[in-house]
Amino acid sequence: MPFYKDKGELRFKKECRMQEKLNQQTTNETTGNTTDFPLYLYHHGKNDRIYELFGAHKEVRDGQEGYIFRVWAPHARSVSVVGDFNHWNVNENVMYRMVDGESFELFIPGVKQYDTYKYCITAADGRQLMKADPVGFHTETPPATASKLYDLDGYDWKDAAYFETIGKRNIFASPMNIYEVNLLSWRRHDDGNYYSYQDLARELVPYVKDMGYTHVEFMPVTEFPFEGSWGYQVTGYYAVTSRMGTPKDFMALVDAFHAAGIGVILDWVPAHFPKDAQGLYEFDGQPLYESSQWDRMEHKSWGTRRFDYGRNEVLSFLISDACFFFDKYHVDGLRVDAVASMLYLDYDKRPGEWVPNIYGENKNLEAIAFLRKLNEAVFLRYPYALMIAEESTAWGLVTKPGSVGGLGFNFKWNMGWMNDMLSYICLNPYFRMYNHSKLTFSMMYAFSENYVLPISHDEVVHGKCSLINKMPGTYEEKFAGVRSFLGYMMAHPGKKLNFMGYEFGQFKEWDYHEGLEFFLRDSYELHGKLSVYVNDLNHYYLSTPTMYEIEDSWDGFEWIAPDDADKNIVAFLRRDKAGNEIIVAVCFSGVDMPDYRLGVPSRGKYRIVFCSDDKKYGGDGKMAKRVLTATKKFSHGKPYSIPLGLPKMTCVYLVKEPEAPKPATKTAAKTAAAKTQKSPAKKTTASKKTATTAATPKKQ
Repeated sequence: MPFYKDKGELRFKKECRMQEKLNQQTTNETTGNTTDFPLYLYHHGKNDRIYELFGAHKEVRDGQEGYIFRVWAPHARSVSVVGDFNHWNVNENVMYRMVDGESFELFIPGVKQYDTYKYCITAADGRQLMKADPVGFHTETPPATASKLYDLDGYDWKDAAYFETIGKRNIFASPMNIYEVNLLSWRRHDDGNYYSYQDLARELVPYVKDMGYTHVEFMPVTEFPFEGSWGYQVTGYYAVTSRMGTPKDFMALVDAFHAAGIGVILDWVPAHFPKDAQGLYEFDGQPLYESSQWDRMEHKSWGTRRFDYGRNEVLSFLISDACFFFDKYHVDGLRVDAVASMLYLDYDKRPGEWVPNIYGENKNLEAIAFLRKLNEAVFLRYPYALMIAEESTAWGLVTKPGSVGGLGFNFKWNMGWMNDMLSYICLNPYFRMYNHSKLTFSMMYAFSENYVLPISHDEVVHGKCSLINKMPGTYEEKFAGVRSFLGYMMAHPGKKLNFMGYEFGQFKEWDYHEGLEFFLRDSYELHGKLSVYVNDLNHYYLSTPTMYEIEDSWDGFEWIAPDDADKNIVAFLRRDKAGNEIIVAVCFSGVDMPDYRLGVPSRGKYRIVFCSDDKKYGGDGKMAKRVLTATKKFSHGKPYSIPLGLPKMTCVYLVKEPEAPKPATKTAAKTAAAKTQKSPAKKTTASKKTATTAATPKKQ
């Protein structure tokens, strides 16, 4: 627990002790005062471990095992714990008010792990509300909605070596290639049932490792009732979904990824929550976690409530939740969902539906302060953490520290690049020449933030088509289009993210009701070859520092051919810290370019080290010549060039071969021999001179 010492806190402690003496109702079986200071921090937005205070925790009191329950409900008349253990009797286990007068607690002996429970909250108007525990660690499997008692302690983690390794890593200069997964629909059993966390540990982990990814990103795993929300409408912020197993089963899944050297990132949703009766919605009978201001209460398009970032208890709740998954589940990072919806007061609103801030602007000052505080708290405790913002606007300094006006994330999704590229590749190649800037504009701002290039789940649903089905042309041309696009993406500055199913060319859009169509990879040649291509491309990226080591400045990137719009070609150079270089050339044209010459930095031989048109990847194999000799022919502003005839929709990587040492000429050989013969004579003369000098007596 962090310790913030000031006069206000000392005064609060004295007030707590006085109130305890004056009002025996605030002193329950637990002696009360052990929770005073954590409560103080909670109410001041400074407690980033509220899961150690609130929720239900296993305890032994007077020799009896049981659980201590605590919940915050400031507007409630009374609160009781109900569950199977008391036949849901609202009068049997009435909770006591804690010292703050806003929270309630009760120790119940005899209850045990997996018992179901809720809080019965009697609101100020007399209504009785049945609420799941906001800090509950486990839940019933939906559609059931109760919380379950669960002891998170006791899992034997085996990832110490993994964290020692990543603790020494500079993530900005390291490869990051993320496989985004919906755990409920990556695979399904033949009967349609979900894979369990244990099934995923057996099958997903080795698959991700073999395919050459560095990280997985799970779409939200926190408990949610409506499957059509894909997990983005959360009712259990501290509970991983019980659809696939227990919390410790999920711990084992994370542990298995770490054993394979794979990082785990979770989608995290602090922007809004649903109106389900058992959730945070008007928790104690009136707005509590949501804002009470008319213009800030709702996300109307989503049908959800917005968190109140101006309320300290909400800050403690959300920041603790983020820390909780690093602390208890050992995750590597969080991808923070819908950041733009938090930053702007007028997000998804028309004129007259929002009130400007105190400066007359549309910025949500409380949300900005929350995001800065969130990132500071996470990085203070977990310096290795990945905090990735899904921010879809041009908001500045997202990945810069709060001290310089930034939001404090260390990565941001590059939604501009994603929109431009998908718009470009959907075009018939004939019209691409008129949209060439969509290929190149991203380099105008590529180093303004630390970017992740995302092709996420949002881009393969709702009629947008799967990645391969976005490509124009014939069946074979669609595969060629995917290969060329992925080759370009992997070489473009920025970390990488792709959604499951792209790697073998699933034509069908993602359907959360079903598993992926892996039979395509196993039964159809081009799908199988695309899987091989993605595997080889991923491993090439992993093993090649020029592809990832410098992504924050022009030191790692140089344009060669940015403006060959009429040919639909781009070419550029990537460079690592040691000065090694790789040339990337991509032809997005619908016709071959057999006479294309590419400018190169210097004379010599250039070898094609990776080519998307290779037959083993499903291409035509037209680039049979792998070594190209640069001659002194000016092209693309370079004094030398190579005859790089590019097939349609092809990406190639080239490296310059080391130059062999030049053989010595006859004249040089004679000179060297003469020096060798003269050298001993000089030494003999010098020796004689030394001997003579030593024998001659000095003058007196």
